[in-house]
Amino acid sequence: MKKEQKFAKDLIDFIDISPSSFHVVKQVEEILNKAGFEKISLKDKWELKKEGKYYVIKNNSAIIGFIIGKGEIEKDGFKLIGAHTDAPTFKIKPSPEMTVEGKYLKFNTEVYGGPLLNTWFDRPLSIAGRVTVKTDNPFKPKEHLLDIEKPIMIIPNLAIHMNRKANEGVKINPQTDILPLVSMINDKFEKENFLLELLAENLNVKVKDILDFELFLYDTEKGSLIGLNEEFISVGRLDDLAMVHAGLHGLIESEVGNATNVLVCFDNEEVGSTTKQGAASPMLRTILDRIIIAMDKDREDYYRALSNSFLISADMAHALHPNYTEKQDPTNRPVINGGPTIKISARQSYTTDSLSSAIYEGICKSVEVPIQKFVNRSDERGGSTIGPISSTQLDIPSVDIGNPILAMHSIRELGGVLDHYYVYQSFKEFYKI
Repeated sequence: MKKEQKFAKDLIDFIDISPSSFHVVKQVEEILNKAGFEKISLKDKWELKKEGKYYVIKNNSAIIGFIIGKGEIEKDGFKLIGAHTDAPTFKIKPSPEMTVEGKYLKFNTEVYGGPLLNTWFDRPLSIAGRVTVKTDNPFKPKEHLLDIEKPIMIIPNLAIHMNRKANEGVKINPQTDILPLVSMINDKFEKENFLLELLAENLNVKVKDILDFELFLYDTEKGSLIGLNEEFISVGRLDDLAMVHAGLHGLIESEVGNATNVLVCFDNEEVGSTTKQGAASPMLRTILDRIIIAMDKDREDYYRALSNSFLISADMAHALHPNYTEKQDPTNRPVINGGPTIKISARQSYTTDSLSSAIYEGICKSVEVPIQKFVNRSDERGGSTIGPISSTQLDIPSVDIGNPILAMHSIRELGGVLDHYYVYQSFKEFYKI
C-alpha cells in the first residue's frame, strides 16, 4: 500500500470513531497523550517550559495543542493551524419521542448547520454525543460520551408513486419530512421515556439521574477508498476532520523550531462560531495570552508575539464538479488531487491576501506540494470559514486554505487521497520552519 493511501485510511479510521465533536476531541487527546503531550487545565496556574508539549480542552468539544518553541516567543511568535471539530447533522430535541397512529415511533430533531438534506434519506443512522448525569455537587455533574454505534434509525424516502415529481426537485421541510423512524410500537413498548431508557442502558446509569444530553445523528456506514485506482476518499465529515487529522499529525511529527507551534480545533463553525468554544470567542486569544504569562513575558511581549505570528485557517474547498462545470469560476478551477487550495475572496469571506498567499505557496513549493486557487463565481456568494472570524479576535496574518472536495455538507463527501497527504506535508513543513 502506498504511503498516501495508508495515511488516507488512517483518516477514515479517525473519522469513523469520531461521530460527534466530543468524540473528535477524545481521539485527538488520545493521540496527543501518546505523543508525549501533557494535559493542562484552564483552572490551574500554568508552569510551561521551552520545548514542552501541552494541550487544553474547552467544553470537551474544542482542543488546543501546542509545543513551546526553542526561541524567544516575542521574537519568534506563534505558528497556528486552525480547524473545527463539528459537521452538519441533526440534533435530537428534548422529549423527542413522537408516535404516528400508535404504530410508529420517530424522534423529533432540528437541523445543525447546513447539511444537504436529501442525502440523509434511506441511510442507516445512529446517535452519538454527550449525556450529563447528576452527582452530589449540582455545579459538577458528570459527563458521559455516548455512541450507540449500531444503526437504530432511518429517514425513509416517500415512494415515487406517491410523489411523481420527486425527480424534478422537492422542497424538504425539516420539521416534517426528515424525522428519523426508530421503531414499531407494540403492547410492551414504553414510549414515554424511550430515549432516556436507551441512554441509561448504554451508560449503565439510572434514568432519574440523567439531567440532559447533546445528541446528534450520524451515518453508520464506514468510509472507504474508491475509484479505479483508489484515488478518492469517500466518507462523511471530511469537512473539517480532514484538516484536524492533517494538522494533528503535522504538529506531533514536526521538529521543534524557534516558534511556538499551535493547533486549535474550534467547535460550532457550522453554526456561526459564536460560542465559548468557537472561533468568535476569546478562547484562543486567552490561551495565547496565558502561554506568554507562563513563559514569564509581559503584555508588550504578547503583542510583539502576535505581530510575529502566522495562522493557517484550514477548512475544505470546492473542487470542479464533473457534472456541473459551469458552477466554478471560469479561470480558477481546482480539481481533486491537484493539491491544497488557497481560498480568495474580494468580500473578505476568506482572510487570504497576496502576502499570506505567497507565504503558504512558498511553504508548499519547498516540499514539492502543488497549489491551486479557489475564487467563487462573481454571481455566486460562497461560504466563510474560521479565518475571518478568528481575525476579529486576533490580528494575526492569515491564509485560508483547504483541500478540494465534492458533495460538501453531504452525509458522505468525496476528497482526494493525494490531497490529504499533500496538505499534511505542508503543515509539517510549516511547523518545522
